[in-house]
Amino acid sequence: MTRDQKYQAFRALHDRSGAFVIPNPWNAGTARILTALGFEALATTSAGYAFAVGRRDSAAGLTRDEILANAKAIVEATHLPVSADLEDGFGRAPETCAATIRLASAVGLVGGSIEDATGDATDRIYDLQLAAERVAAAADAAHECQFLLTARAENFLHGRPDLDDTIRRLQAYAAAGADVLYAPGLPSLDAIREVCASLAKPVNVVMGLKGATYSVEQLAAVGVRRISVGGSFARAALGALVRAAREVKDQGTFTYAADAMPHVEATSYMASVKR
Repeated sequence: MTRDQKYQAFRALHDRSGAFVIPNPWNAGTARILTALGFEALATTSAGYAFAVGRRDSAAGLTRDEILANAKAIVEATHLPVSADLEDGFGRAPETCAATIRLASAVGLVGGSIEDATGDATDRIYDLQLAAERVAAAADAAHECQFLLTARAENFLHGRPDLDDTIRRLQAYAAAGADVLYAPGLPSLDAIREVCASLAKPVNVVMGLKGATYSVEQLAAVGVRRISVGGSFARAALGALVRAAREVKDQGTFTYAADAMPHVEATSYMASVKR
């Protein structure tokens, strides 16, 4: 598929009825596996990538060049459309966010997200006016590049559990040109329903964080269009690693191998990707 075909396919997923799952690989190998399992699109995870390279998940800990190099490797490992976690756009200024979108498009991505968290522990969320200006600049660049922009309202991940403010922010980002809206960490299905009802554009919800989880069917019923898993697949893999390592260290046994993926199966997923 050409990049244009991937973009059109990605947009079509958001335009159809119901909800689709966009899982989050953290490298080329996991992208190949998720592609082989039949998903329709993929999204990168900054957390999963950070853990894989021994870093903390933050814009301060991961450079734009590193994030885009990882995204490029994932794009090249799959024929599916790929969207990227682009942190806060890697800079405060709206023009920096726009530049990040253009660079993301240049590596083959057809979508990506910009969040309104600042990375500053003393002032965690951008002022709404500046946040909307950042989204508007990113949206202008995205629409020039055939790129689906997701705008993220981060209140619930940063100690500001204010649903009304979150909705105001998402509405402002929609008006600024974002194609998809996303507020990670919403506390309940009722809150998710309220967010979806307040917006005319597609809403992404993340599953796999702490707290309650809901099925694809339940989320679709309250208006969710796209479901991601963030870094939870990566954390699930790390959990299996730690359980296996603890068994060996603490018990001197190796029963974990019974649940490990067979070598031949792992190898089968690494075949050349179809373009």
